Amino acid sequence: MTTFAPEATETAVETVPSFVEDAWWTPEDDVAAAGAEVRDASTGDLLAKVSTEGLDLAAAVHYGRTVGQTSLGELTFHQRALKLKELAKHLNDQRDYFYRLSAQTGATKVDSLVDIDGGIGVLFTFGSKGRRELPNSQVVIDGPAEQLSKDGSFFGEHIYTRIPGVAVQINAFNFPVWGMLEKLAPAFLAGVPTIVKPATPTGYLTAAVVKSIVESNILPAGSLQLISGSARTIIDHLDYRDMVSFTGSAGTANHLKSHDNVVFGGVRFTSETDSLNAAILGPDAVRGTPEFDAFIKSLVTEMTVKAGQKCTSIRRAIVPRSLMDDVVQATRERIEQRVILGDPRAEGVTMGALASLEQLAEVRKSVEMLVTAGGHIALGSMDEPQITNADGSVSVSREGAFFPPMLLTFDDAETPEVHNVEAFGPVSSVIGYDDVDEAIRLAAMGNGSLVATVATNDAETARKIVTGIAAHHGRVLVLNREDAKTSTGHGSPVPHLVHGGPGRAGGGEELGGIRSVYHHMQRTAIQGSPNMLTAVTQVWHQGADRNIGDHPFRKNLATLNLGDTVASELREVTLEDITAFANTTGDTFYAHTNEEAAAANPFFPGIVAHGYLLLSWAAGLFVEPAPGPVLANYGLENLRFITPLAAGDSFRVTLTAKQITPREDEEYGEVRWDAILHNQHDEIVATYDVLTLVEK
Repeated sequence: MTTFAPEATETAVETVPSFVEDAWWTPEDDVAAAGAEVRDASTGDLLAKVSTEGLDLAAAVHYGRTVGQTSLGELTFHQRALKLKELAKHLNDQRDYFYRLSAQTGATKVDSLVDIDGGIGVLFTFGSKGRRELPNSQVVIDGPAEQLSKDGSFFGEHIYTRIPGVAVQINAFNFPVWGMLEKLAPAFLAGVPTIVKPATPTGYLTAAVVKSIVESNILPAGSLQLISGSARTIIDHLDYRDMVSFTGSAGTANHLKSHDNVVFGGVRFTSETDSLNAAILGPDAVRGTPEFDAFIKSLVTEMTVKAGQKCTSIRRAIVPRSLMDDVVQATRERIEQRVILGDPRAEGVTMGALASLEQLAEVRKSVEMLVTAGGHIALGSMDEPQITNADGSVSVSREGAFFPPMLLTFDDAETPEVHNVEAFGPVSSVIGYDDVDEAIRLAAMGNGSLVATVATNDAETARKIVTGIAAHHGRVLVLNREDAKTSTGHGSPVPHLVHGGPGRAGGGEELGGIRSVYHHMQRTAIQGSPNMLTAVTQVWHQGADRNIGDHPFRKNLATLNLGDTVASELREVTLEDITAFANTTGDTFYAHTNEEAAAANPFFPGIVAHGYLLLSWAAGLFVEPAPGPVLANYGLENLRFITPLAAGDSFRVTLTAKQITPREDEEYGEVRWDAILHNQHDEIVATYDVLTLVEK
């Protein structure tokens, strides 16, 4: 097994390895020597070389489609979810090592927490949600079945199955760990092999995490491959079976999307790109209010965490024109109090370097464009900054990629550049508005963004701004005194909610819980008889065969089958029963107690039985009272009352095993039962699902 841990030295420079076809690969020595250089962001020391010259990308794709697809296809959603949880625990134990490598990228401990712990947290989340929200099978039903014939012999419905190719994940330099894991988790849960291609400046940290994953032996063969270095031709080897998930610049995304295999070949392509995110300060949020303080805290956080190298960072602070000076002053005060620029390995440093000297040059270039367009530097400087070095000394930065926090102001809020030029670093611009409608219009001038924050405690202001800007954004945070302390923050995508945005932001959606799993799956309409749909989906359908024999509550999961049914005899409901239930429960709604009022109701023939009375009696009709495999009833779902039952009517219940879900890590599982109540005329009285826990 190849090991890799880059050290800051000019001698014995290693090459960041790739991991393809379940083996570590590096180019020949003479080729590797000519590879791209990777340097310590703070000191400029050479860490490693990167090259993929000679790497067989077509073979990697083929290996994922064959070996990876086969090994993942042997697992159910729940089994994959448990592996994600196991992997999260494993990586959690390696964090200190990853933190040390992360410091070389310019990341502080807080930055590393966002990247490393955040990525591991995604694995935990999908490990949990996969077991809670997906079946323990390999097919997901999307929506109810549609009856397509009068006699009930022909139905249709939609299902999700995994795409049969690979997920190529091209990631940006700013999140070498989170960027990989937040894409790996939903792809793996869906059952699709991943080929991850990290950005060169920080890809050595990604490689270290992949090395740890490989050594854990948790993931099945072919489910994860790593390309360290250029992969310009990989889309040449993809087709409609595959997908590309890209994070980076809009220019690169547009170039990749124009590839013939995307335009004509059907390769799925999703992207998350440049974004001029906004934070809007409401008119009510004047200095001294909790909302103003929360706004300033958020602005400074987004300027300084990861040195502003976040696709979700606040680039435009849109504030009431009368509060511009207050915002600039409060921002300056907070930065002076809290921000120490320097090598993240030095004690007390709170903001590190940009990821590379190339990135530093890009930020400087973007700031110059903003200044030329009319921007005024209200905070910060273009001069080489004073930094704290790793040994604690203070000096002017000469070798590192340091850039100080910078705040610009614009006299003209509609200056095109402030809404189009992104300085991907600790840079933000303050622009003023005169009324809420103008604030909405300014936010929309970003032409599509990942996220916006609205800081206000006025409900009508929040409603107007959110509804005005929502279609231009992938996520909107409403920040006020009630959630200021508990909010996850403007710039923190969470795995439960979608991460993406329209327009300039790329038009993609990552994360969002199980939604992102479905991105790696194909929705297909299937048609057939109830028995065939049951066989395909492993969920019993109305009209499919029922098996009436031994009471199904006497069967454990090993002997219970879909379609196993208990059918009761009729039971009459009398007026005395209804009255007694009303008196003992206190539910004396007039439909159950007042004949004249009930008869006047267009839905009832007179006094009718309580729906919950029928449910209680139905349980008595189907239950098997003796101890057995059924451990507990833990709920009802999809309850509908269809036909009222009057005094003197009778009803019966039919209970059928609808879905059987063993729990992989427990000695029991869940059984969903289809319950249907009919009256003496065979009319449907009620339908619902009964949920039970049953021994394996």
